Amino acid sequence: MTPPPSQSRWLAALALATLVLLVASGWRPHDRATWLMEVLPVLIVLPLLAATRRRYPLTPLLYALIFVHAAVLMLGGAYTYARVPLGFELQELFGLSRNPYDKIGHFFQGFVPALAAREILLRGEYVRGRRMLAFLVVCVVLAISASYEFIEWGAALALGQGADEFLGTQGDPWDTQSDMFCALLGALAALIALSRRHDRQLARLHGGPGHP
Repeated sequence: MTPPPSQSRWLAALALATLVLLVASGWRPHDRATWLMEVLPVLIVLPLLAATRRRYPLTPLLYALIFVHAAVLMLGGAYTYARVPLGFELQELFGLSRNPYDKIGHFFQGFVPALAAREILLRGEYVRGRRMLAFLVVCVVLAISASYEFIEWGAALALGQGADEFLGTQGDPWDTQSDMFCALLGALAALIALSRRHDRQLARLHGGPGHP
């Protein structure tokens, strides 16, 4: 299915903006190796979306959220998560003990994959019923979050002290658990806030199931 011309132009603008932000974030990052590890999902997903744009176009809502998630990753890669200026502002505003930008990143790690999993499950008609759909979406998100924590663990074992910038734990012994909890919150927020809008956009796609 070929997206309409207006959507194709909009997607091209999003792709261009992503590339500009990617170049800007990698121009003089705080740590080059950390930047590469943080933006690697963007480097993988962007070509994948371009390759599947005609054969399997996504809803505009999901494309937009993927762009926002990519921006969050690239900003974290440029500064490292513990040094993002926005995080320091939030830390001061709310009187927090640490820079919370890492938690924002993990919230989006749940928020955006939740909509992606929901879209795939509905379009493939793999599940029926809202409760089972929501349950499986949350399971997928937690599996993704756990897999990412395994990657962080592997980086810590391979790089030793050099992985601190990538891990962004800031001395928190419960960082892994709180990261996964933030992803869970992101998934629940996406399901509660966007399911109806997502259904309407799915119904406009050929073969979209509309309401489950």
